[in-house]
Amino acid sequence: LGVPYRWGGEDRGGFDCSGLTMVSYRLNGLDLPRNSRAQFAAGRPVGRAALQQGDLVFFATQGGQRVTHVGIYIGAGQFIHAPRSGQTVRVASLSNSYFQRTYVGARSYL
Repeated sequence: LGVPYRWGGEDRGGFDCSGLTMVSYRLNGLDLPRNSRAQFAAGRPVGRAALQQGDLVFFATQGGQRVTHVGIYIGAGQFIHAPRSGQTVRVASLSNSYFQRTYVGARSYL
């Protein structure tokens, strides 16, 4: 938390959304693809009511259904993500109207 957003970032100097998820999984012995669309395609679908801590949640932030953003579900309707340039890695709520509107689905890799 608090690490700056950096497009293409994969270390403490900064993360983008899929860099954060990829590195978090790698540090726990699991390999994920690098970008959010490929991460979405690689996982096992999880219903919103069945989300578990560590599942990834995906969003279409540019409209439509094309995945463009990803975060790590931490329970209680919240997730960690690297939002965008000028911001830092933070916790957000799936009940936020923006994330409700752009939510595409969730995936598990275990």
